[in-house]
Amino acid sequence: MTDESPVLIGLRTVIYAAPDIARGKTWYAAMLGIEPYFDEPYYVGFNVGGFELGLDPNAGSGGAGGATAYWAVANADEGLARLLDSGATLSNPVSEVGEGIRVASVLDPFGNRLGIIENPHFDPATSR
Repeated sequence: MTDESPVLIGLRTVIYAAPDIARGKTWYAAMLGIEPYFDEPYYVGFNVGGFELGLDPNAGSGGAGGATAYWAVANADEGLARLLDSGATLSNPVSEVGEGIRVASVLDPFGNRLGIIENPHFDPATSR
């Protein structure tokens, strides 16, 4: 280990394609239960637990082929149910990946993969 600062210091922003930015804003606001903190025709940003979920109308058509960002949830089953009730499509059901860590993923109405993770071992307050 060196004394240099780490290159990656934590998740800050995940940007999803939303060709119809108004529809994207409406869907995410309803699903999250919050309004965006930044709302412009070229970008919409939501503060989700200190991290940003961004919508970009110029990021292409969306799709599930890229990396999956996993958003923390208190309970994976309840989180998945809420996403599905909001109109998302199941991609991967809840599964335990070891030591009580549970993950799942859905596709939002725009084809972006949205992951959720229930991780009883990770405390962001103690990370550096």
